[in-house]
Amino acid sequence: MNAPASMIRLTTQRQIILEELSRVKTHPTANELYDMVRKRLPRIGLGTVYRNLELMAESGMILKIEVGGTQKRFDATTAEHYHIRCSVCGRVDDIDVPVVKELVAEASVATSYLIQGHHVEFTGICSDCQKKTT
Repeated sequence: MNAPASMIRLTTQRQIILEELSRVKTHPTANELYDMVRKRLPRIGLGTVYRNLELMAESGMILKIEVGGTQKRFDATTAEHYHIRCSVCGRVDDIDVPVVKELVAEASVATSYLIQGHHVEFTGICSDCQKKTT
């Protein structure tokens, strides 16, 4: 499991949310994760899942992915990596290509901003959607 950057208490609810998020590679939305967590914690509320996801993302325990006008998605993998989003169904997956560190250096030279990081979003059509169009 990921160690939080700034320590937050790992409550039972947060532990289960993190476990469920870690079991999937689909980068679920809060609603999708809520449905998964409810199987183990039937009395948990949607608001509780939302609040805990936001808190865990702020602490660095998980990633919050905000891509191209779609719902926020969440990722248990906090190491730097890129994502690819299906332009048909909105599915988000990890893409196994090296993170381009030189891009930050080039951006630093091109602007007066203090660059803190970068986000690259690849788009395409997932294999499921490709099958539907053939």
